[in-house]
Amino acid sequence: MSASHDTTQSTVKANLKDALWRWLDTNPSSSNSHMDSVDPKQVDWLRVIPFVAIHLGCLGVLWVGWSPFAVVVAALLYLTRMLAITGFYHRYFSHKSFKTSRTMQFIFALLGASAAQRGPLWWASHHRHHHIHSDREADVHSPKQHGFLWSHLGWFTSKANFPIKEDRIPDLRNFKELQWLDRYDAVVPLLLAVSLFAIGAFLEYAAPSLGTSGAQLLVWGFFISTVFLYHATYTVNSLAHRFGRRRYNTKDDSRNSFLIALLTCGEGWHNNHHHYPGSVRQGFFWWEIDLTYYFLKTLASLGLIWDLKHVPIEIKNSRLITK
Repeated sequence: MSASHDTTQSTVKANLKDALWRWLDTNPSSSNSHMDSVDPKQVDWLRVIPFVAIHLGCLGVLWVGWSPFAVVVAALLYLTRMLAITGFYHRYFSHKSFKTSRTMQFIFALLGASAAQRGPLWWASHHRHHHIHSDREADVHSPKQHGFLWSHLGWFTSKANFPIKEDRIPDLRNFKELQWLDRYDAVVPLLLAVSLFAIGAFLEYAAPSLGTSGAQLLVWGFFISTVFLYHATYTVNSLAHRFGRRRYNTKDDSRNSFLIALLTCGEGWHNNHHHYPGSVRQGFFWWEIDLTYYFLKTLASLGLIWDLKHVPIEIKNSRLITK
């Protein structure tokens, strides 16, 4: 009995150590090997702790207060990281709607990684899987199939959805720098958080008129900005498949939403996107505001990206829903 008890304790400790280490090293080679038999709704509670901690970090505002400088930093980091997610994680890595150099690919992958939404390979592989199975049983973040809460934030807490879907990204998986960002996906967000604290601490003494501090800049620039970024991004999976208008008769429940488009720099034109995912522009018409597209057009004018793909006119005018 004692030997059995010791063995059980050792197993528990080993599993706990492995789970904690995966906060820093996702180690995809070992993570993929046993996931076929895992319940798709089994939450990896230890992996959820940092996600919860980032939300709780927002409560720090009760102690650190606010300053115009801290709020502006939070807003700029929200915008910068949202554009990295929408422009590169989504429109480039997931859909290849334009081309760029390997250097620019890495720079924007780095910025996207700072949003604490895992690495570009994981993000793109799951998003491509979503488009193949959109709003069917295999679509792990379909509100139609799995409910609002699971589609909004439950699905990525699942052990089954932790690994990269390697078969979905044959064009990306051999880039060593992208592999590193995915394996050590906590490093860039941690560096951002530490940098914000250090900058705030420096400004507290070097520019006291700004009224900021290390803790304040950490709370606003990292915790609050990141949480707003999280939930704005998640609305595309959850709300944009439930609320809004449908222009095109797609095989899923995707919808267009002006409000979500504003929050996500153009991703709210979701029915347009599901009608023709390869378009660099998701707001198909001039009145459909798409900040990500304007940003990408600016990069193209500077020669940093090229070969922007647009929806062909015949497809743009096809499968229209008439009432």
